[in-house]
Amino acid sequence: MIEWLFDATFAIGDEQILWREVIGNAFGLASALGGMRRRVWAWPVGIVGNVLLLTVFLGSVFGDASRADMLGQAGRQVMFIAVSVYGWMRWRETRRQDLELRADGKVPTSGAEGVHPHWATWPQRAFLVGALLVGTAVLTPLFRALGSYEPVWADAWIFMGSLLATYGMARGWVEFWLVWVAVDLVGVPLLWSAGYFATSLMYVFYGVFTLVGFFVWWRVHRREQMAVGAG
Repeated sequence: MIEWLFDATFAIGDEQILWREVIGNAFGLASALGGMRRRVWAWPVGIVGNVLLLTVFLGSVFGDASRADMLGQAGRQVMFIAVSVYGWMRWRETRRQDLELRADGKVPTSGAEGVHPHWATWPQRAFLVGALLVGTAVLTPLFRALGSYEPVWADAWIFMGSLLATYGMARGWVEFWLVWVAVDLVGVPLLWSAGYFATSLMYVFYGVFTLVGFFVWWRVHRREQMAVGAG
């Protein structure tokens, strides 16, 4: 039964799509929604999706040799899990502190949010851009040597962008949503050409979703700043 569930597919035209690819992306979407709403549960939900997608992108390791291994995509699932643990702990601590302040009557917050969005400083923005460019340049020859799918620079770009976006989300930087947009612009054509159609289509949706998330966090930041000023 477990093996059947692991290998279960459905057809779209001539293509067979793995259910775990779809389900893994669904968990990722739920995590993104939770992140937009600043809910702590977004992190563990995302980790479940990361584990499922890790098995998809390392197909040859898990008995599926029909599609190319995407080492950058697989590696970023491992990275997601590590950074998500950090984000989970950071947001839990923020929520705990808010609940304590709310109990003392010092803040009028619901206590459900795990982060207070704010703009990154200019040095932090320079770090995001520099790390994305340098990291892509460094990882490209490494991923190529390991046999990742061409164009390898795109795989490296997605890996670095995902790392920086997840870290930015953990820190509460509003700009992290824009990093996701940069990832999606490269990810859609790369994944489609590699045969990961479900994930590619999800990236199209993510691109729109991340723009919405950007403006949602921007408004939340402005509202909280006005509340602080009024106080």
